[in-house]
Amino acid sequence: MPFRFAAAALTTASLLSIAPAPAAAAPSLKHLIGQKLVVSMDGHTPSASLLDRARRGRIGGVLIHGWNFSSASQLESITVKLQQAAAEGGQPPLLIAVDQEGGQVKTVPWVPPTLSPPQMGDLGSSDTARTQGRKTGKELLGLGINGDFAPVADLPASTFSFMYQQGRTWSFGSRKTSRLANAFALGLGDRGVLATMKHFPGLGLATRNTDDYVVHIDATKSQLAPGLRPYRHAVANAVPLVMLSNAIYKAYDPSHAAGWSRAIGRKLLRGKLGFQGVTITDSLDGAAATRGIPTNPLALKAAKAGTDMLLLTGSEASSRSVFRTLLDAAKAGQIPQDRLTASYDRIAVLKAGL
Repeated sequence: MPFRFAAAALTTASLLSIAPAPAAAAPSLKHLIGQKLVVSMDGHTPSASLLDRARRGRIGGVLIHGWNFSSASQLESITVKLQQAAAEGGQPPLLIAVDQEGGQVKTVPWVPPTLSPPQMGDLGSSDTARTQGRKTGKELLGLGINGDFAPVADLPASTFSFMYQQGRTWSFGSRKTSRLANAFALGLGDRGVLATMKHFPGLGLATRNTDDYVVHIDATKSQLAPGLRPYRHAVANAVPLVMLSNAIYKAYDPSHAAGWSRAIGRKLLRGKLGFQGVTITDSLDGAAATRGIPTNPLALKAAKAGTDMLLLTGSEASSRSVFRTLLDAAKAGQIPQDRLTASYDRIAVLKAGL
């Protein structure tokens, strides 16, 4: 069953009164780069600088962290201010996302899911998983959040899997994992929230956290194949977003992590699995920290590889620096124009449903 995105009412009269201008037929390089960036916010309210970037189309989305708010009213105020700025500038709506998986990974603690993925896995009910997704989507959208970086689709190979140990996986079975993760994603879509299947092509074989280590997965393609099942199912359901892993997969690309691998993002996910939605990296700041390098070179690699959106979890100053680096590279012809345009077009289609 394909995803369905219901039109959501805006949360304030001031937002309702703002009609975005028609999108430009030929976006500038600044817009092509800006729409790729999903950035983080410093503090408890959007800074003047961040609002200006939203107004001018220099960002495509914002990831809200738990430290950005302490109440529902504060969170809603953040999302309204961000969307209002984008609308005032005639820009597409922002993707405003959280990590709302369930269990210990819930950016908004009082919002569903009320069951963790392992608990839903023990129940084994697709109806329960979809209901949890619907409840999550409804509550998030009421706060102005239109994207959830969930569900996890990773298939743990054993109890040594770090994702299993963190209580974030559904089952050791590929069919059950696929069925329940996709049911949860469908539930989010039922309420107009964009689901994100992660972490492609699968982190179930990893025993160390990619937030803390440079992870190499040496499994063969046949060993990795069961972990692709949830994504094949998700592609059939027209899942809107897929997050690419920060791990390196020897069988597919021994030199680049999935987030900046054309072999994985283009050939495997789009070519073999037929994905037509938007790809997004995992945190590039986290990946850069584990490698002891700045974020900018990884962002450039991801853009060159054709990854659509880049997740930046560092400071606002850091994400501004990434924007400048990518813009300079694009002006110098270092990022293929057709890849920037293709990503922009996919992002525009994604946002048309918001």
